[in-house]
Amino acid sequence: MSLNDEINSINALIVGASQGIGFGFVKRLLQDEKIAKVFATSRQLELTPDLIALVDEHSERLICLEMDITDELQIVETIQKIHTQVDKLHLVVNCVGLLHEDTLQPEKSLRQINSENLLRYFQINSIGAVLLAKHLLPLLRHGERSVFASISAKLGSIGDNQLGGWYGYRASKAALNMFMRTAAIEYKRSCPKALIVTLHPGTTDTRLSRPFQKNVPAEKLFSVERTVTQLLTVIEQLQEGDSGQFFSWDGSRLPW
Repeated sequence: MSLNDEINSINALIVGASQGIGFGFVKRLLQDEKIAKVFATSRQLELTPDLIALVDEHSERLICLEMDITDELQIVETIQKIHTQVDKLHLVVNCVGLLHEDTLQPEKSLRQINSENLLRYFQINSIGAVLLAKHLLPLLRHGERSVFASISAKLGSIGDNQLGGWYGYRASKAALNMFMRTAAIEYKRSCPKALIVTLHPGTTDTRLSRPFQKNVPAEKLFSVERTVTQLLTVIEQLQEGDSGQFFSWDGSRLPW
């Protein structure tokens, strides 16, 4: 990838890099000679053997950092560590997302809603991203083009919602879209070279989607590698006026 033909040394940060799309981004970026540094975060590094194995191969370029996106202090400390090594970032992709875990499952009806689960969805899918936007500003405020992309979901589109259900996931992704749209407006004033977008990756064969793949046509179930390639293409093609927008994997704009 080349965010800008004039940038010969790109620094990237992948948040939520232990598995799935995040891990796919790390592997793909390390294949590009223009990528100088890849900072990769995981909530528990000791549980990410695949990511740690990549460090052995790319010790000069890949830096793994432990960070829980729900803990603002950890976000601050992680960004400070990044700042000791580089003075700017060109690409940030927030891949953290929650659809199900343990006893938490997408709600099929109002009867299944409870406040604890809703708060969990918002904490991970929405609030963490805007805290990143808050604290990453100094590393994105520079004279070169940069992109801060968060993985959203078409299910977060209010205009596209025809089926209902999945209250917490839908609402938290809609909130993510609003947070990033609002942050993009502020960034345009203080950090005009940075573009903020949300991206729908399509249904990707990851642990997040696996319990819900039964009715997905084979041609609409993407491998991680295909999803990363498609999203990087969207990122590459972004124009100045695209900041604050919500894009699908094929580059089309999605309704709010």
